[in-house]
Amino acid sequence: MGFTQLKQPDGGVTTVFYPSNQVEARVKKGPFELSWANNASASKGNGRLIVISHGSGGSPWVHTDLARVLVKRGFVVAMPQHWGDNNLDHSNPGPSSWALRPMEVSRAIDAVSAYQPLSQFLSLDAVGIFGGSAGGHTALSLAGGEWSPSRFRDHCKQYIERDFSSCVGSITRLRGNWPDSVKVWLAKRIISWRFSDDDLQSYMDPRIKASAAMVPFAADFVPQSLAKPQIPLGLIIAGKDINQVPSFHVEAILKACQPHCEVIMNLPEAGHGAMLSPLPPFEIGSIESHLLSDPVSFDRSTNIAHLHELIADFFAKYLL
Repeated sequence: MGFTQLKQPDGGVTTVFYPSNQVEARVKKGPFELSWANNASASKGNGRLIVISHGSGGSPWVHTDLARVLVKRGFVVAMPQHWGDNNLDHSNPGPSSWALRPMEVSRAIDAVSAYQPLSQFLSLDAVGIFGGSAGGHTALSLAGGEWSPSRFRDHCKQYIERDFSSCVGSITRLRGNWPDSVKVWLAKRIISWRFSDDDLQSYMDPRIKASAAMVPFAADFVPQSLAKPQIPLGLIIAGKDINQVPSFHVEAILKACQPHCEVIMNLPEAGHGAMLSPLPPFEIGSIESHLLSDPVSFDRSTNIAHLHELIADFFAKYLL
């Protein structure tokens, strides 16, 4: 697996993995021990590009296992760094980031197109998009979904106690004690103040021809806008996700889009962190651990490897 990074207009970088015949070397990125051939010459794959949109506060490294499976199947994989909502910059999460993300995916495709060592092997008239969590929101947007900040506000006003982390993120959590009522009151006030825009957001890129959304934030979408997705849409469900409760998010989209979409995999015992592989280490007792650690009943070693193959199958079916 080859590796390079391309500069973005906003100062970030788009990380790219691709087929290569050169020897890999071990690399340490944060807590991860990874492996790739750095800035290696590319070899011909299947001619298709997959863009991965990371989750809120995410990095490329938590998607390298999926990238490896896709590269092994011949795909080139590009991961844009979403401005203000990545592991190095947490200044712009939520709806304001979601409005920018689809355009950042388009710019990542443009960057790969302009990088001749890779573009010579690619045909960019049929690109795939995969995303998890906030990245899943990106994937739904690029499948034709329409959403608005005010729909986010309305969801949180009605369901914040049952879907708290979707509305607040990892700043705090409800603990079943007296401060909960203060947290809920304050969160509702801030959300109502910040997210009053009723304008529907939509964005399509004609080069994107297949979309896979895993544990997406989706409660702010107009369900009818995804009743017949503009491109093939696959969904991945984690039944024990407490970060984006399935009934409010991915299952609501599935209900709206059937039979015009498909379930790539349903993981009834998985939590929100199933979208991450390798899974980062979490501090015991932290909010991140609470939201992202695997439930004890989830068999990661078997299920995640199978999931990645099914994602690759989905893109092969619609792009090749």
